Order: sequence, then structure tokens, then C-alpha cells
Amino acid sequence: MKTDVNVSRREFLKTGAAGGAALVIGFYLPWDAAAQQAPPPASNPFNAWVRVAPDGTVTLVVAKSEMGQGVRTSLPMILADELEVDWASVRIEQARTDPTIYRSLGTGGSSSVRESYLPLRQAGAAAREMLITAAAQAWSVPRQECFAAHGAVVHRPTGRRAPYGELVEAAEKLPLPDLASVPLKSPEKFQIVGKSIPRTDTPAKVDGSAVFGIDVRVPGMLYAVIARCPTFGGKPAKFEAARALAVPGVHHVVEIPAVGPGAFSAGGVAVVADTTWQAIQGREALEIEWDRGPHASESTESLWQQFRELIEQPGKVVRNEGDALAALESTAKKIEAVYELPFLAHAPMEPMNCTADVRADRAEVWAPTQFPQWNQGMVAQVTGLQPQQVTVHTTLMGGGFGRRAQADFAVEAAQVSKAVGKPVMVVWTRDDDLQHCFYRPASYHRLRGAVDEKGQPLAWWHRMVSTSIEAFWEPPDRAKPENSEVSGASDLPYAIPNIRMEYAPAKSGVPVAWWRSVEHSITGFVVEGFLDELAAAAKRNPLEFRLALLAEPRQVKNPVDPNAPPLDTARFRRVLAVAAEKAGWGKPLPKGRGRGIAAAYSFRTYVAQVAEVSVDAKGGVRVRRVVCAVDCGRVINPDIVKAQMESGIVYGLSAALKGEITIRDGAVEQANFNDYDMLRIDEMPEVEVYLVPSTEPPTGVGEPGVPPIAAAVANAIFAATGKRLRRLPVRPADLA
Repeated sequence: MKTDVNVSRREFLKTGAAGGAALVIGFYLPWDAAAQQAPPPASNPFNAWVRVAPDGTVTLVVAKSEMGQGVRTSLPMILADELEVDWASVRIEQARTDPTIYRSLGTGGSSSVRESYLPLRQAGAAAREMLITAAAQAWSVPRQECFAAHGAVVHRPTGRRAPYGELVEAAEKLPLPDLASVPLKSPEKFQIVGKSIPRTDTPAKVDGSAVFGIDVRVPGMLYAVIARCPTFGGKPAKFEAARALAVPGVHHVVEIPAVGPGAFSAGGVAVVADTTWQAIQGREALEIEWDRGPHASESTESLWQQFRELIEQPGKVVRNEGDALAALESTAKKIEAVYELPFLAHAPMEPMNCTADVRADRAEVWAPTQFPQWNQGMVAQVTGLQPQQVTVHTTLMGGGFGRRAQADFAVEAAQVSKAVGKPVMVVWTRDDDLQHCFYRPASYHRLRGAVDEKGQPLAWWHRMVSTSIEAFWEPPDRAKPENSEVSGASDLPYAIPNIRMEYAPAKSGVPVAWWRSVEHSITGFVVEGFLDELAAAAKRNPLEFRLALLAEPRQVKNPVDPNAPPLDTARFRRVLAVAAEKAGWGKPLPKGRGRGIAAAYSFRTYVAQVAEVSVDAKGGVRVRRVVCAVDCGRVINPDIVKAQMESGIVYGLSAALKGEITIRDGAVEQANFNDYDMLRIDEMPEVEVYLVPSTEPPTGVGEPGVPPIAAAVANAIFAATGKRLRRLPVRPADLA
């Protein structure tokens, strides 16, 4: 979607988004931080705004969604420090979904702080410099005699002071400085960045005033649930609504069609009522005959059979250095292993939901979404409206993990509202959520490795098969199936002379998408697990083995994403060393316990974890302690980084110890937390997080805590029992 419009500061003021007379600074937040040095598109130069009001308050208007990762705190911290204002005077305002003002409203890929850091500093510096100039002109003094501090401009020789609020009218008339060359503070002078400031959204969440999607209330609204075909790709053949309509409170029963590329919503039969519970009861009473569609015979076993067949055939070569095949043929000491990982659901705690009010000439949507602009476009498509006729209000989210990156739930709400002519909240039950998700791909891996007589690795060969995210979402002529599957394996950081990786996509009707940390939760387990196996074959300590292979600093490019910053092996090595030292690596443990180590580079962040586990006689695993070291560049808010690492660890542990989605007769077998379990509070290990100091720009923290944990646990289990785990989740039968 492209909108050719050039929005000036004064035009933006007229839209009302700036809230009256104020100094307004517009700037551009690119989707990728690597593009920050490129000029913004001429058609739309600004997608975020800062305003300084006459009362001295500073508001950041920014198009990022808050889903628990803390952006409503970390982003204004960056701005406040550069603008030289006290933290108490800063506010954050959710940007409206208006593509004529905001070019990109996406939140994903652990990118919010990473891609906002430099533009926010530039915008804060521009506002600061304009205010200093305004004060110098008002006082008729040389500008270099003035400086900014605590929300005011001070004249150094006389001590004269003017609060920002008194200067905004004059400053607003000044030309906007060149954001690329505006002087920035020296990071050594940061006063807010780097401190653990309490989150701005905590009070509202404590007193109940915070508005999540499920909290939205619109006058005259109704509630709906949707009966979807149990099998992927199925649809209603026919249905009888009489019994559902007889349920008290039920007003409508309407069929909505599936929507393909862009949403991949399942369609089905919606029951609309005065309350969600009445709608659920009405759905129970529906009589539906399903056309089970083209995937009704698919099962986990049929998919695994396809995996086993594909793994025997050469795949697309995504990395080839040296001659791994020849090295394997000529070496006597070699090992081989097969690793298996299942489908996983996102399972955010807030059920999927969306409220829509569709009228003949407009639509309004209230969505807990990571990508409101995507929702806007898809709602426009299914309602026949233009995108500018669709207003999307982005609410707080009770977890996203990539599931709320999709548009299917917004499409459903719009379809139902249009059909009944009233505002409607569509609510998913937990059963709906688990059985109609977009899942983390299932995958199958064969690896071969070789070491010489001195214990030095000679070869690494990895062939991977999976259900591909890009093959599902992109047209066949544009899809590169390996793009969201192999990172973390294709950029293997260890100095092995012969490396080869191949990839092949499998066919499946199970919808797949971006699960927290995407492919890295898969490749992190496989790569770090097999590296431990290689260390054991070499009869070397797994930590020392890793550190030796990282001894020479190198920059490792990712062959599937050559434009991404390369992996810095020195930083990778550093987090391994810190995690090991803090965990007491090498110190004796009680019988039945073991330590395992693993590391991963994902979303430009380096994380290493040491897990300490115990295994009982029946194969029961208990994770006792996890020590995590993270290098995410310059830390904006230490407590937020630590919280995200802890969150990633518990999310990854749930998957490693319990998580598995299985398919039978084309449908998901799991239905709720009784058979798709989460780690409980009494199962949570002690977690310690250590931040490795860095002066590099900030990188992601929402997802990088996930990838190493499964391998760290599996490696600890081997240390405790001598038994290798090559498939997830952990099964007691594999250890007893």
C-alpha cells in the first residue's frame, strides 16, 4: 500500500494529532535499522513524532505496539535523555493507524528499540537545539553560551533559565535541523538511558485501567465466537442454525468465508450474542456438516514419513565452505545424529480477540495487534472500503509472541460486524487458539561431524527439512523457503574448516508463521546440541571446545541474509565465558545433576545460558538453575532486558519440556492447557541474568532469550545421565 503524500510539521499540527500549539519534530523510523542512514521516502518522510507542549510536557507519538516488552518505557527514555528533560515530564502516545502520516506501524523481530534508537536520539537532539536557538534569540546572546538541562535552556554566564514550555512558540517557527547531522550527546553523559526506571504501563495494569483488546467496550456491541472446520482447509458443507438461535441471548448465526493470502483466515459459522458465554452456548448447539477439505488425511506420522524421505535427498545448499563430504569420507572418527522438533502454538495468555464496527462508509477496529497497518489493509479488502476509511485502534496485548502479527482475527471481526450491522467483538476460546493457530514449523535434521586424532573438528554437515514459513506466506514465484528456517545454522560461528548446510521444504496443510525467535528456537537446539556431541567425540570439555573454536575473532556473514550485520565471534565468545564463570562451570554437583551450556546469536543479540538440571530414576527432569549472559549492545533499561531474558527462558522451557502440537486426521489433537501444558510457577528454576557491557547500538531482547535454553537443558541432561536428547519435548521414556 502506497500513499503519495508529503506531510509537513504544520500540516501535522492541523490534523489534531499534535494536540494544539507545540513544537513538533517529525522523524522517520525505518523497519530495518540498517536502513537508518538512507534518506526517508520522499512520498512520506515522517512516521513518528515528538511534541513539546507549552506546559513543558514532552510526548512521543510512535507507531510501536506494547505487548509486554516495555516499549512504552524504553523508547521515551531514549528521547528524554537526548532532549534533556526530566523523566517525569515525558508521555507516550499510541500512534493512530494512518498511512498518510506513519509509514510503518509494525512491531516484531525484536526491533522496536534497535530501529528506534538513532531516530529518537536525532529527534530529541533536533528539538533540544531548536529550543536552545529560540532562547538565545530571545535573550540576544551568542548561542554557544546556552545549554539545555532539566527541561530548560540555561544561559551559562548569567544563570538565566527559560523552561522549554516558554520557548515552544518561538522554536516552532525555526527550521527543522538536518537530523542526520544534528549533534548528539556523548553516551557517557546519559542520565536516563542505562537506568532501571519503573515501567510506565505498570500502574494502569495494577489498578485495572489499562485497556487490552479483551477490555474494549463499544456502545451497542455484541459478542461472537466462530465454529471453524476442525481440519485445515475445510469449510462448512451445510449447517442448521435453529437450535443455536433458540439459545437465550443469541441474535445471529452467519457464515463467513475463508480469506486467503494476506490473512489465511479459516472462515466458518459465527454465532453472535449478547455475551461471549451465550455465543459459546449457541455454537455448541449448532448442527454443522463439514467439508473436511484437502488435508483431512494429514497426520504427524505422515509428515514425519515425508521428512524421513526428504532427508535422504540432497537439499538446496545454503552454505558450503571447504569440502565437508570429502572430509567425512576420509575421517575415521565421525558421528551422525537426527534431531526432531514438533509444531508449537504461541498460546498468549490473553485469548485472541478483535472488535470491529463496520458501516457503509467506514469501519473502526480495536485490535491487540503487532501490525495495525496490516489489519487495516485486510479489513479494507474484506469490507470493500478504502484503507483510509478503516480506523484501527491498537490496544495493549496480553502477549504476542508473533501470533498477533497476523490479520485473521481482525478479518473475522470485520466480516461478522458487516454481516450483522453492529459492532462485534470476536473472541477465541483457548481451544480455538490452539487448534486454529499459525504454528512454529515442525522440522527434521540430520547432522554429521568429524574430528581428528587430536580432537580438532574437521567437518560439519547439516541437512534440514521443515514446513516453511515463507513457502506458506509468499507466492511460489517469490518464495525462498529457507529464508525463515536456517538462520542460526547457516551462520554457524565455530571455526570448522569444512561446513555444508542443505535445506528442503516439506509440504503440509498446517499453517505456519513466526513463533517467538522464529527459526532460532529450532536451530539453537540442533546446532548447540550437536556441537556438544562433537565435543564428546573429541573427548573435550564442551565449554573449552566452544571457546577454542571461537579463539580467533571473525565476522561471520549469514548467507541467507547477506545484508544483515555479521556475527562477531568475539562477542559470542564473551557471553559464553561470562555465563560459564557466573554459573560456576566445572565445580562439582550432587549425583544426578548436570550442567549444560549453549549460546545463540539472534536478532543481532548474543546470549549464552548454562542450565543446571536433575534427573530422577523415572526420567523426570527438573531444571534447577539457569544462568544467562546477554550482550544486546547498549542497554536502555536493565530491568526490562532482564525481564525479557527471564520471559524467553520460561517460554523456551515450556516448549522444551512440555510443548508439542500433533496432527491426526487433518486436525490438531491438543485443545487446552491440560494437553498443551505451560511451565508452572513451582517448576520455575532460579534464573540469573548478567548484562555484558557494550557500547554498540542496542539490539533485540524480546526473542533472543529463547534459542539457547533447550540445548542447554539437553546438554545438562547428558552431563547428568550420559543420555542424549535429540527430539523435543523431553520425554521421560527417553531417559528412564
